[in-house]
Amino acid sequence: MTSCHRMAQFGCRAAIVAAGFVIAFCGTAHAQKKVTLGDPALTAGIPGDGPLTLPEIRDWLAKEENHVPLEVTLPKGLDAGAANIFIPENNPMTLAKIELGRQLYFDPRLSSDGTISCASCHDPNQGYGAHTRFGVGVDGQEGGRNSPVSYNRIVSREQFWDGRASTLEDQAVGPIANPIEMGNTHDSCVETLSKIPGYKLQFDAIFEDGVTILNAGNAMATFERALVTGPTPYDYENDLRNFKKLFADDLADLDELREDDPELYEQYVELVKATETNPMSESAQRGMTLYFGKANCALCHTGANFTDEQYHNLGVGMEVAEPDLGRYEVTKDEKDKGAFKTPTLRNVALSAPYMHDGSQATLEEVMKWYNIGGHKNPWLSDKMKPLKLDDQELKDVVAFMVEGLTGDFPKVETGRLPQ
Repeated sequence: MTSCHRMAQFGCRAAIVAAGFVIAFCGTAHAQKKVTLGDPALTAGIPGDGPLTLPEIRDWLAKEENHVPLEVTLPKGLDAGAANIFIPENNPMTLAKIELGRQLYFDPRLSSDGTISCASCHDPNQGYGAHTRFGVGVDGQEGGRNSPVSYNRIVSREQFWDGRASTLEDQAVGPIANPIEMGNTHDSCVETLSKIPGYKLQFDAIFEDGVTILNAGNAMATFERALVTGPTPYDYENDLRNFKKLFADDLADLDELREDDPELYEQYVELVKATETNPMSESAQRGMTLYFGKANCALCHTGANFTDEQYHNLGVGMEVAEPDLGRYEVTKDEKDKGAFKTPTLRNVALSAPYMHDGSQATLEEVMKWYNIGGHKNPWLSDKMKPLKLDDQELKDVVAFMVEGLTGDFPKVETGRLPQ
């Protein structure tokens, strides 16, 4: 089992058959196991109850299908951003790697005092963020920025509010050695993991060089790539709207369509049923129109993940004497002063507070900030202009974000860690 997986990573001249898929190595193309992210089977953990035992882990690792590289597709809505999927060639996704990353993500033993895990600031019960203004680490220390969400990262390259991590792998190990987050060192973390038999067994089976901080980052990044948002009422509404535009002439007479093209008619009926099953209120419907129109939200919160992945100065926090300069600290480019990465708006209602400094407690506050055009400063984005929305329009845009852009998270096992 171990040798088969290693051949996939390191190009040995061999082929194996696993889980019904023929896998050829040594630089030739190989079939992959096809999965749709969001499938609970990917993140539900090793079956069983209580702490993970060595026999359970051995049985899991003995199954070849858990080491087959995954060919991933995205759920409805997010799938429109499939071109932005980024999985490094040297870190393919496998079920075994997702599971190891899941364990590491929820394990506080990665921190210096055994109290803080990745999930402490990126909690699935708090929208994969934290309902505190700033991240809180070891000894109750506060950081200076709000915890960004850890889902839909598979369609995002640079990580953190300022984009200082070029990959999710780099991001994953950063907090471990941050003195006010997990307060550990990478060497100490590796030593701790090496002494836990269940972890050592998995690292040795999955990676050629066993327990290293880079491999810990590879596993955690793989797990985070499996965290995606499910379809939202907007996605169903958008499908129906696009269908109506494409087949406007055919839909002019539904009785005739049912007779002449029953298959197309059934597609239409199913789309209508989907929107009725996943409805938006009239307020949210109006908010959707405003979002893509007068409110100009789509200037930055655009695309399948509702973010342009760019950095903008919104004037947030720029009124103080020494503001957080954000992206500028990475690039040293004058135009990047006070600029921060546009976050996704999918499931945004679940991860208050908002902005890079957590200064705005509600989406209503956020919209009021945009409505006045932000705080003026020399580097304010040219996209920040007063919106001139009235009170009802502000409420409507918030209703769209809350109702229209909230989908399911995949089921994730938060316990079940190695003894």
